Amino acid sequence: MTQHNPVSRETFDQVMVPNYAPAKVVPVKGEGSRVWDQEGREFIDFAGGIAVNCLGHCHPALVKALTEQGQKLWHLSNVMTNEPALRLGQKLVDATFADKVYFANSGAEANEAALKLARRYALDHYGEQKDQIIAFKQGFHGRTFFTVTVGGQAAYSDGFGPKPGAVDHIAYNDVAALEALISDNTCAVMMEPIQGEGGIIKADPAFLNKVRELCDKHNALLIFDEVQTGMGRTGELYAYMGTDVTPDILTTAKALGGGFPIAAMLTTDAIAKSLKIGTHGSTYGGNPLACAVGEAVMDVVNDRQVLDGVKHKHQLFVDGLNAINAKYPIFETVRGEGLLLGAVLNSDYQGKARDVMVAAVEQGLMCLVAGASVVRFTPSLVIPDSDIVEGLARFEKAVASVAQG
Repeated sequence: MTQHNPVSRETFDQVMVPNYAPAKVVPVKGEGSRVWDQEGREFIDFAGGIAVNCLGHCHPALVKALTEQGQKLWHLSNVMTNEPALRLGQKLVDATFADKVYFANSGAEANEAALKLARRYALDHYGEQKDQIIAFKQGFHGRTFFTVTVGGQAAYSDGFGPKPGAVDHIAYNDVAALEALISDNTCAVMMEPIQGEGGIIKADPAFLNKVRELCDKHNALLIFDEVQTGMGRTGELYAYMGTDVTPDILTTAKALGGGFPIAAMLTTDAIAKSLKIGTHGSTYGGNPLACAVGEAVMDVVNDRQVLDGVKHKHQLFVDGLNAINAKYPIFETVRGEGLLLGAVLNSDYQGKARDVMVAAVEQGLMCLVAGASVVRFTPSLVIPDSDIVEGLARFEKAVASVAQG
C-alpha cells in the first residue's frame, strides 16, 4: 500500500507559486459555520470563503445534490446540453429580470463574458466607435486581463504590459463625474451595487437611478457585477432587487455554487442575440456537477424565510460590533447590507485590518479584510444566531488585543 507523506503549511512554501500568503492553520473539515484544522482546533467561520459558502460547510442539500449527480454524469462538451444546466438556467430566469443565461466557472469569467457581450452588442447595433467602458475606482471585477483592467485598482492591473483600451474610471457615487464622461460612444457602465474589495461601500440610491438614466440616454448597457452581492447576500436574491434599478446584464458567481465553482451571466433576449454561435465559450461552463449543486443552492436560498433571516442576522452583527466598539473604540463605523458587512477602522488604527484578522484567527475566528482599513464579514446566510454570538465574543478578544497593543 502506498504511504502518502503528510502535508502541512510548510508544503505550501515548497510546492506552490508564492502568489498567496495563507494562514498557518490548514483547515481539514467543516460543518455549518464551524471549521477544524489539522490539529483539531475549532474555528467559527465569519468569512465564508469570501462570500462563497452561503450555506456554510457541507450543507446536506448540497452534499446530496453533488453525490447524486456524481453518480450520473460529470461532464459534457457544449456540443450537448444537460438537464442540471437547463433546470438551473430556468430557475435563474424565473427568479430575475433575465431571459437568457450563460454559464461560466468564476466571477472573472462571467464578467469577461459580460464585457465582451457589451462590446459586441454595441458593435452590432451602433458601430465600432461605441466601445467605451466606464467603471469605478476601487471596483473589483476579477483577475483576467480584461476584468482587472476594468476593475478600478491599478495595483492589480499594472505591470502586465499594454492594457485593453477604451476603459475609463471615475469615483463611485460621483454623479457629476459620470455626467461629464458618458457619451454616445459609451457601450457600457460596469459597477458593483456594493463595492466589496473596495471597502463595503453601498451605491447611493440617487446615484444608481442616475446611472440607469444616463445609460438609457446614451444607449449604453448597465452591467451589475453581483458576484459578491448575489444569491441572498444582502437579504434579497440579488441586490438590484432592493433598488429601483434593473441592470441590462448581471453577473453572479461565488455563492451560486455554495462552494462549488460556477458562475453565470444573465441578460435579456435582445442583448443575448449578440453572442451568436462561436462568439464566446467555456469548456466547463454549464458543467452538470456544478449546475446540480447550483440548483440546490437556489432551492434553499431563494426562500423568503431565509432571505428575511439574513436581515435579522445583519442586525445581530451590527449591534454586536457596536457593543464591542463601545468597549474598544477602534472602528469609525459599521457599514454594508445583509451579511456583507465592513467594520471601518478609525484614524488611530488605519492600515491595521490585517492585524485584526490575524488576531481573530488566534481566538478561533475566521474573518476577512476589504482593503487595509476595513474588517469584512461574509458568513453563511444560515449561520445560527448562537454562532454569531459566540463568534463576536471571540472577535471581541481579538479587538481587545489589537486595541491594547
